Formats: sequence, C-alpha cells, structure tokens
Amino acid sequence: MKAQGATEYLVLLAVVLIVALVSVALLGFFPGMAGDAQETQSKMYWSSASPIAITEWGAMSYSASVLPDYTIPYLRLKNNGMYPIRITKLLGGDNRYMTLVYIGADRNLSDYYYLAPGEEKYIADTADEGYTHYNVPVQRFFGFRAISAGGASGGYYLYAASATCSPAKPYGTVVVKNFGFEYIAYIEGQQVTKKQVGKDLIIKCSQPRLDGASHHTF
Repeated sequence: MKAQGATEYLVLLAVVLIVALVSVALLGFFPGMAGDAQETQSKMYWSSASPIAITEWGAMSYSASVLPDYTIPYLRLKNNGMYPIRITKLLGGDNRYMTLVYIGADRNLSDYYYLAPGEEKYIADTADEGYTHYNVPVQRFFGFRAISAGGASGGYYLYAASATCSPAKPYGTVVVKNFGFEYIAYIEGQQVTKKQVGKDLIIKCSQPRLDGASHHTF
C-alpha cells in the first residue's frame, strides 16, 4: 500500500510539472499573453504600492509625427502612506528623472503634487493638435520617451522608456524600467527626502481620438 501511494504521488507530481511546463511554453509562444500577464502584475503592484500608488492609468502615442517615440500617459497617484508627502521627481532606470509638468507653462512637479494621506492627484494631457487624449478638467502634462531619444532628464520628458506607444495598430505597450518617485515625507515636523523605486511600469497603449471625443474618461 505504501509503495502504491508513493507511485501515485510521483505520477501526480509529474502531471503537475507537465502542466506547468506547458503553461510556461504557451506564454512564451503567445507574446501577447505574456505581455498581458506582465501588465497585470505591474498594475497590481502599483495600485497597492506605498506610500505612492497608481490607482488608474493609461497610455497613448503623441499626436505629432516629429516625436514618434513619445508616449502620453495618464497616471492617477494616491498617497497610501501615513504621512503627507510632496513628489519632487519621477524616476526611471539609469538615474533618469524629470522634475517638471506642463500646466500652461513649465511648472515644478513639487509645486503641484503635495498629497495628504489618502489624497489623489492625476497627471494627464487634455488635448494637443486636434487630438483628445484624456477627459480631465485641467492639463497636467508630461511624457515618456525612449532611452535613446535624449538625455537623462529634461523638461517634462522622462527619457527612460524601453518601449513606447505606436500611433498605429497594434498600439503597443509602454515600458519604463525601475519606475519610481522621489518625494519629501513630512514626519512629525521633520522633512525627510526618500525614494520609492518599484516594479517596471507596463501599460498597454490605446488610440488617441481625432474627433474631439475623449477616448478615456477618468
């Protein structure tokens, strides 16, 4: 009886291993499935990250042909922590960062992204050159560009994307390695500068609209 039980256990273990190997092989064979799984993992991580979480997101290609590698994201940021914070930088891999957003003119990120515990604020573009990107009440604009497109930092571009959105189908996926934030935490009267670097930011891209109707409503 013991020998039979051991044999049955080994058979079941072999079946489980075969199923696991087939699953891995299928994910490798269908790149879209692997990409969807990676995006889901990224979204799950960032939606519950602390202190800065990303509770909603989107990504579209930029309308201007002069910047074909330029992706416009929508990020809704939330302070999941216990203390007030002020975001000072958005971070990418290889020490790349940005410190500005465009709100009628170049503005310091830190002037607009003070978040009390539980508070949310978004970064998004309303419209550009006839394209409607996101249905948000006020423009708070920045973009991801490819690593090869420019320097470590500049303006409201984060030159840290290893993949960017395409203006044509398939619209692709924007990928930013080692995405994160630099921020000031206000802890019991003290100001402490910290960094939060997490999983890669992976967002499936959608199409910007040309007809004046918003593609997304947030």
